[in-house]
Amino acid sequence: MELLKTMLHRRSVRQYAPGKVDKEKLDMILKAGLSSASGRAIRPWELIVIEDPETLKKLTGAREPQQNMLAEAGAAIAVIADPEKSSTWVEDCSIVMANMHLMADHLGLGSCWIQCRMRMAHNGETTNDFVRGLLGYPDNMQIEAILSIGNLSGHPEPYREEELLTEKVHYETY
Repeated sequence: MELLKTMLHRRSVRQYAPGKVDKEKLDMILKAGLSSASGRAIRPWELIVIEDPETLKKLTGAREPQQNMLAEAGAAIAVIADPEKSSTWVEDCSIVMANMHLMADHLGLGSCWIQCRMRMAHNGETTNDFVRGLLGYPDNMQIEAILSIGNLSGHPEPYREEELLTEKVHYETY
């Protein structure tokens, strides 16, 4: 039940209190990502931690519309992968993102999943090319998403179990 409580509490948080993210908490978020399931245990992903305020500010332009929460974030983690390593790289990166997103909430931090794959930057480049230009990852790597992370300045109301869309569950047939 504790895990379900964390899942119901997890919300996208786009406003953060000033300050860096505590190193121990950031390390726990990274461990949650690194422990993620991966098709055939290939783990095609790599994680890039961004804490420099200037780089975080520049990353706001990685997506259209601009992702201004990155300018307030204490940190962000870009999840990239080599698509040639696995046909399930998108799913594998998504599991990493989900694990880190849940762990951030569990640790009392705010976070927001910023989808990057197949998106455009504010300057007309692909988001992948824009972020590669800032973070310097190799040409064979593709970005899936960025997780912004910050100290809470507030938190949306958790989901309630009775609000779950149970009508979307089908047994045996549609």
